[in-house]
Amino acid sequence: MASLLKIDVSPRGDASYSRQLGETFLASFQAAHPGSTVVTRDLAKNQPTFVDVQWIGGAFTPPDQLTEEHKAALKLSDDIIAEVKAADHILITTPMYNFQVPAVLKAWIDHLVRVGVTVNYTANGPEGQLHGKKVTVIVASAGEYPAGTPGAAYDMLTPYLKHIFGFIGLTDVTFLGAGGASGIQYGKISEEDWKKPYVEKATELAKA
Repeated sequence: MASLLKIDVSPRGDASYSRQLGETFLASFQAAHPGSTVVTRDLAKNQPTFVDVQWIGGAFTPPDQLTEEHKAALKLSDDIIAEVKAADHILITTPMYNFQVPAVLKAWIDHLVRVGVTVNYTANGPEGQLHGKKVTVIVASAGEYPAGTPGAAYDMLTPYLKHIFGFIGLTDVTFLGAGGASGIQYGKISEEDWKKPYVEKATELAKA
C-alpha cells in the first residue's frame, strides 16, 4: 500500500496555486494507488520552530545523555523525520520567495537534516540515510526561470532542494515549476489557461 506525505507551504490557503496543483496531484495519486495512506503537514498553519541552542546540543549529544530540554527541542525533528521515513512518496507544494524557499520550508528542512539520523559522515564523506523514496516538488512562482536561459540563474530554490535532499539520500526528485503566475495578475493570461498545462503535468507525475 502506497503512502504519501504532503507538505504544504503557502500561507494563501485555497487561493494558492501550488496548493491547488498539489490537490490535483493528490487526487490523481489516490486514484492510481487505491487504499493509499496520506499524511499532510501544513507548514503555514503549524510553523516549525527554528533550530536553537537546545536543539543543537541535543543533536550532538549521545541519546543516553540527553536532558529533558534536549528531548523537548528535538521532538518536532523526531516527528518530521518519522513522517518522511514512513512515506513512499513526499509531495512538497511551495511558492518561491525572492528566488528561494520560504522560511517555514527551510525550518522544516533544518529539522529533517540531522547527523547520525538522516545523514552519516564516513571515511568516504557524507552518506544520506533516506533511500527508496520519490520526492515531487511543485513550485509556483511569479516569474519564469526555464533551464538553459539567462533567467535560470535567478532560481536558487531548485538547485538548493536538489542538493539538500540528495545529501540525506533523497535522489529521486522531480520538480514541477509552475512559473509565470504574474501574468494572471496583469491580465496577460486567464487563470484557467495558465493552470491547464500544470494540471496536466501534476496528474501525470502522480501516476508515475
